[in-house]
Amino acid sequence: MATLWESEIATFLNDLTSVQEELLAFLAEKRQSLMAMDRVRLDELHVVERQLVGRLQACQRRRQELLAEAARESRPAGSLRSLAKSLPAQESAGLESQLSAAAERSRILQHQSLANWVFVQRTLLYLTRMLEIIATGGRIEPTYGRREALGPGGALVDQAA
Repeated sequence: MATLWESEIATFLNDLTSVQEELLAFLAEKRQSLMAMDRVRLDELHVVERQLVGRLQACQRRRQELLAEAARESRPAGSLRSLAKSLPAQESAGLESQLSAAAERSRILQHQSLANWVFVQRTLLYLTRMLEIIATGGRIEPTYGRREALGPGGALVDQAA
């Protein structure tokens, strides 16, 4: 029975590794397209992104199924790592390195996703500022009151009206 668990977990980790590696390549390509402002390529990447999200969701479902099955068999079901540690030493040794590698790739994916998000947010902020400059003709409008009503001090408490 332990060999069956080892096989199931190894198959899951192989599938997860494949998706993670493709996602890393995708994020790098998306970042390049964002920097190059290649809208056509970004539209094409949207289809790839949906497919990768679907595959990641399938991995998440499979993980939940494995843990639920482990719980039914009264095995540790808190995480795949705890389940793998419950297997005999010779079977869990290979899984431990695969689990560690998957966790490391997951951290890298989080960082890459965050980097892309920050890039997009900064671009949006820049574009918002550019639109404001265009809309105001480059003149900064006062936040409170009218420009003519401001006295020499210009502070809010100095305004009489």
